[in-house]
Amino acid sequence: MGGSTGGYGPAELLSELCHTDVDNPLPVWQDGTISPCLNQLLFGSLSHAVIAVICACYISVPRLSHIASSLPIGLGFRSASAILLALLFVADLVLVFELQAPDIYLDVLADGCGVLAWLVHFGALLALQRSIYRRTRGPAALPVLVVLSIPNLAFTLAVYIQEHVYFDISKPLQVARLALTVTRAVLVLVYLLSYTFPCYRTQRDVFSCNAEDVAPLIVSEVDESVTVAEDGCSWLSRLLYLWLNPLLRRGKRGELERPSDVFHLPHRLRTKAVAIRFQQCWQKCLKSKSSERSAKWERLLRGNLRDNSWSDAQPEGASDGGGQQEVRLFQVLHKAFGLRYYLLGVLKLVASMLSFAGPLLLSALVGFMEKEGAPVSQGMWCAVGLFASTFIAAILRNIFVYEVSKVALEARAAVISVIYGKALKVSASALACFNMGEVVNFMSTDTDRLVNFFNSFHEVWSLPFQFVLALYLLYLQVGVAFLGGVGVALLLVPLNKVLASRILENNKRMLVYKDGRVKLMTEILFGIRVLKYYSWEEHFSQKIAEARKQELHHLKVLKYLDAVCVYTWAALPVVISILTFITYVLLGNSLTAAKVFSTLALVGMLILPLNAFPWVLNGTLEAKVSLDRIQRFLTLQDQDLSVYYSQVSPEDPSSVAQMDRASFSWKQSEDSHSVSVSDGKVEDGSSPRSFYLHSLNLSIKRGSLVVVVGKVGCGKSSLLAAITGELDRCGGDVYVEGREQGFGLAVQEPWIQHATVRDNILFGREFDSTFYQAVIDACALADDLNVLPNGDQTEVGENGVTLSGGQKSRLALARAVYMEKEIYLLDDPLAAVDADVAHHLMEKCILGILENKTTIVCTHRVEFVNKADVVVLMDNGKIVRTGTPNEVLSLVKSVPKDSKNNSNAKEKDGLGGKEEATNEPEPEAELNRLGEEQKQMGQLSWAVYRSYWRAVGGCMAVSVLLSLLLMQASKNVSDWWLSHWISHMKDNVTQLVSLSAGPLLTLTIIPPEKLLGSETSGNLSSELKFYMTVYGSLAAANTLFTAARAFLFAYGAICAATVVHKRVLSSVLKATMAFFDTTPLGRILNRFSSDIYSVDDSLPFVLNILLANVFGLLGMLVVMSYGLPWVLLPLVPLGALYYQTQCFYRHSSRELKRLCSLTLSPVYSHFSETLSGLSTVRASGHTARFEEENERRLEQNQRCLFNSNAAMQWLDIRLQMIGVTVVTGISVIAVIQHQMKSIDPGMVGLSLSYALSITNLLSGLIFSFAQTEMQLVSVERTEEYSTNIPQEPQQANTEVSDLWPEHGRVQFVGAVLAYRPGLPNALDGVSLEVLPGERVGIVGRTGSGKSSLFLALFRMVELNQGQILLDEVDISCVRLSHLRSKLAIIPQDPFLFSSSVRENLDPHRRHPDYRLLDALEQCHLGDVVQRIGGLDSEVGERGKSLSVGQRQLLCLARALLTEANILCIDEATASVDQKTDLLLQKTIREKFKHKTVLTIAHRLNTIMDSDRVLVMHAGKVVEFDSPGILCQKEDSVFLKLVRGGDE
Repeated sequence: MGGSTGGYGPAELLSELCHTDVDNPLPVWQDGTISPCLNQLLFGSLSHAVIAVICACYISVPRLSHIASSLPIGLGFRSASAILLALLFVADLVLVFELQAPDIYLDVLADGCGVLAWLVHFGALLALQRSIYRRTRGPAALPVLVVLSIPNLAFTLAVYIQEHVYFDISKPLQVARLALTVTRAVLVLVYLLSYTFPCYRTQRDVFSCNAEDVAPLIVSEVDESVTVAEDGCSWLSRLLYLWLNPLLRRGKRGELERPSDVFHLPHRLRTKAVAIRFQQCWQKCLKSKSSERSAKWERLLRGNLRDNSWSDAQPEGASDGGGQQEVRLFQVLHKAFGLRYYLLGVLKLVASMLSFAGPLLLSALVGFMEKEGAPVSQGMWCAVGLFASTFIAAILRNIFVYEVSKVALEARAAVISVIYGKALKVSASALACFNMGEVVNFMSTDTDRLVNFFNSFHEVWSLPFQFVLALYLLYLQVGVAFLGGVGVALLLVPLNKVLASRILENNKRMLVYKDGRVKLMTEILFGIRVLKYYSWEEHFSQKIAEARKQELHHLKVLKYLDAVCVYTWAALPVVISILTFITYVLLGNSLTAAKVFSTLALVGMLILPLNAFPWVLNGTLEAKVSLDRIQRFLTLQDQDLSVYYSQVSPEDPSSVAQMDRASFSWKQSEDSHSVSVSDGKVEDGSSPRSFYLHSLNLSIKRGSLVVVVGKVGCGKSSLLAAITGELDRCGGDVYVEGREQGFGLAVQEPWIQHATVRDNILFGREFDSTFYQAVIDACALADDLNVLPNGDQTEVGENGVTLSGGQKSRLALARAVYMEKEIYLLDDPLAAVDADVAHHLMEKCILGILENKTTIVCTHRVEFVNKADVVVLMDNGKIVRTGTPNEVLSLVKSVPKDSKNNSNAKEKDGLGGKEEATNEPEPEAELNRLGEEQKQMGQLSWAVYRSYWRAVGGCMAVSVLLSLLLMQASKNVSDWWLSHWISHMKDNVTQLVSLSAGPLLTLTIIPPEKLLGSETSGNLSSELKFYMTVYGSLAAANTLFTAARAFLFAYGAICAATVVHKRVLSSVLKATMAFFDTTPLGRILNRFSSDIYSVDDSLPFVLNILLANVFGLLGMLVVMSYGLPWVLLPLVPLGALYYQTQCFYRHSSRELKRLCSLTLSPVYSHFSETLSGLSTVRASGHTARFEEENERRLEQNQRCLFNSNAAMQWLDIRLQMIGVTVVTGISVIAVIQHQMKSIDPGMVGLSLSYALSITNLLSGLIFSFAQTEMQLVSVERTEEYSTNIPQEPQQANTEVSDLWPEHGRVQFVGAVLAYRPGLPNALDGVSLEVLPGERVGIVGRTGSGKSSLFLALFRMVELNQGQILLDEVDISCVRLSHLRSKLAIIPQDPFLFSSSVRENLDPHRRHPDYRLLDALEQCHLGDVVQRIGGLDSEVGERGKSLSVGQRQLLCLARALLTEANILCIDEATASVDQKTDLLLQKTIREKFKHKTVLTIAHRLNTIMDSDRVLVMHAGKVVEFDSPGILCQKEDSVFLKLVRGGDE
């Protein structure tokens, strides 16, 4: 390599640079010290280059948006040192150029690197000053980097000191260089010493808050494990996700229990930040739209615009709402996330191209194997190439997936925030065209589909690209022969298309039936009390079974179609490769190992785009549909209160609210009053279904009490809605003073939040103990709070499920009062309470604490009307009369007085038994809830796997596994046969003769025998025939086993789905009432919706993938070990590493997934809660607080999702590296064995073509295993409900006659009943006897045990001791269904199922029509039922088409049809006006003349004509005698109750 040869190599370059000898260009030692060349190159240039590269990574750390405190001193010193060091190197460069020494280039290189390093370092320090490292000493890497530069400095100084020339004053330039070097040394020392400074300059900084999350920043917090994810990490940590290790370690220790245990989101992904950025983009889009519009306006104006079109269009241009309608959500998403997202496509492109390098290098490597005596360097270059391409592709793919998931998370946060914000602003009439489920769906399903689009969009262009590239490479390998296989593949594309559309169609139908079943189940759970009272479980169980049967029918079709898909998917690679090879051979070519295995690898790559494309396309189309749906919602009209209310104050200054000829409409709103009202009288073309208020004139004075009365459905509630702005104003003017402050609103169906009692009352306001106590007393809640287990800290279930009707309405009233507003709107607050409580509320609350406020009360309790300043009488949407109580009350008597509205308040809580259920310790329910989540900590128990195995059926499960095993074995054997065939051919070098077959023949599968039967058979050797026959038969066997596996699996999944649902349904319907009282409805429903859906669909899907992966991996390992036994050496440690990694990951992954689900339901439940209480939230002016709450809940869910995604990528990069190691290991072993001449190229090719897909298999295995575990949680949850919930006793010890109880004698003997252990007795030693045919009235305060008597009688709750006898038979010995069918009840909660009137009256179809119509006539419902369309007309969801009073009448008709000898009435007529009430009492007296009737009443006048009255208090019988006798006793409790009601 001497210079004389004229070549110019590295040695020449080095000798010229260092000015050294060519034979020794880089001396290590020179003149007793390190040579200047080595010092400047290695310790100078290289170390500075490293400093520059690594510091550059820190320049991109995320910035904090605003910095509150001053900079720590240490950072200041370091920044100054860095910039001065850079300047010193610049000065040294100047001196070097002046000196022109022989090794000038070396010095220029070293100094240049120095300048660059310190400038970049200075930039990094500046970036760190504005990041979360600001108050810390910064990353540990920086001082280590600075130490790297010290050896260079030391050696340079040593050289300068040895050479005296640097001390010679006559040579100023040399002296200057020495001075600069010494200064450099001092600055480096200062830099390192600055690490000893404390991190805070002042005491104030120590307590300074983090500007982002306003939490005190403790010094150690940056090092703590609960930190901000990813921000401020080094590039290595980001690449390998090392920042996630502390979290995964905690997951392994089982410490990830709460959402707060996971890392915070990086600052860029914080929900608040994303929402603000998105809003800014929205505004920009809005501006560009409006500027376009104004330009259009100008053009139109110039074109001489007519007046009317101007007036039409102007408001749209002007109003904000109009602008919002113009903006497309897609446009804003594009503006906000587009650029970053498109740039990620470049990564995808490079990774896709690199993935094709594998097969090509594989081909080269196998070609190298086949050549005897090929140079070893050729093999090594192939191995290095394989390593480099797989390694880089793996890293790029990983970064791509992770970054895309971050963009998708941002988009999700933005879209959910926008939808929530819109829901709070949209006008009620516009919102009415969607039902609540649909709107919640926008936020859940539609947003998810939209976010999934981010994952599938890059696939849309990259899959066709990969497909075309794979085809081209195939063409290079086997020429036109590839058309044979690809022809079949392309034929399958339309098949795939047909399958996909059939699957979609069936899916839609299945979902329709599923929705129907879930809707029915929801109703059953809501009305479970009614169901049990009437003993209708069997009938409804059959209805659900029918719906389920339909659903399963479509599921079956779906699964079989899926099976066809799976079959074609799995069989395709084999078919394509066989056709390709046979075509290739028939065209007269001979196969070589290199060709075969690179073709196999390419075919594998071809299959993926072919199969994935329909699904990707599908996902894109679904996203488009969802985007349009959300867009439709976002373009709804907003509530514009500035237009709704008049801005002109009324002439009378004391008026706070005034209406002047005002008309309002509900538009399409299906409000409960809408149908039963207007008798079809429709004005102004408003739709017949929309309730209409017209020409209202009303003036309300400040501080007055206005009472609104009128019959059922006359528009009282609508009047209040008109005042709060929830209706559409169609004409006239409305003025309300101070409406910005909001109203104190208590709606008719109380809206209760799922929170503690205190939180419900405070409703986001500060706690003021004095005022709070006053509100509690005024709303008569003190006694109730004493009964509740935790007082006002007791958690109220969803929708107030754990409170009685009366308690809910008083709680809602207390919330309104605590708001301290100027105007109060109370809709029927006195309906659901007893006389004495109503009296208390009137005196202490409405006339007490609200004395000086303007209060508008709707009521049907005429006894309180005379307390009002003004009474408004309404009828049919008009104000009939306004005046003093005396003027209006005379009219009220003639108009049947309204007593509607007693309350849907009791809608959701069933019998007043819930009044005792106020004892309900919600904490137990809470424990229950926690218990449920706790139970799912840690691994799944074997019992879960066992129960699913049993559900599938033992034989079935074994057949599935067997078919899988055979399928995998046949695939591996056919591949092995191919490699054996090639090796054999290589040995025998068989000459293959071309077949002169037509092009058609080459494209069809024709068995070799047929081919050989033709006249060309002579040319074809028998050997080739033998190999092709065996290969073809193996392939055929493989397709057979594949088909068997696909269809057996589908059948097994259906079996399991059928069994699981049947078990859980039967168990839940037989559960005790206590179970339904303590378990939130949503949780039970979840079992029947999402959990059953998982068992039906998601679980079989992922389980199928998991089993395929397991068998695939086993097959791969067997083939690789057989082909290259040496591979076992690296495989053993890699296997151990794999096992460790996946264990480490799975623990955390499982908990993170659970936390994701756990934090998701609060987001949706808060949204649906907001929607159901929208009028309250808006009227009280709390929309901003609710938006913040949504943001907080969403942030928690996003945190868990982000950490879960990051954990998946943490695993992925490690598995990719294991895959890279395996591929590199095999190729290196192959090269070594080739040199040792002990290698079969066929087997190497086979092993390598398998190894190339090992990464996908490994990651697929873990992900599918984690997914399967997750889906099996659904089996665990349904199994829990099938086996672990308390059941009602089903057996009977005593058989009774069909006529029992003939007489109707009821005896309670020492009955004691407590709802659950630890609660006070609801019945405490009750003994009484009701004679046959006697009518008994039952009275007492809320919670005295009235309804508990009925619950005990119907055995809804079993007695703790004592007994109840009916006609001398102990009811605990009678079969439950028999007992309940022999008793009749009219429950407090008038529950109707959303089916026909007939179905609600007589589900078993036991009575002829005339009996049903007769019963309806007697209940004064005949006209109403005829009007809505007769017996087969629908009553709407939970009876929405009828008013509350009409629903109660329907329940009475139900009881009339049950010809029972004992009738129990629970407040049956609380919601009807007095005239109807009198008629009903008459009907009950006549129809149940000789039967035993027990009546619970709040209105005492309904029971004054009873034979006897039973007075209850605290679960004991206080008095039991005839009303006459009790009223004569002075100390009688009953007398006090009567007087209390009359006052």
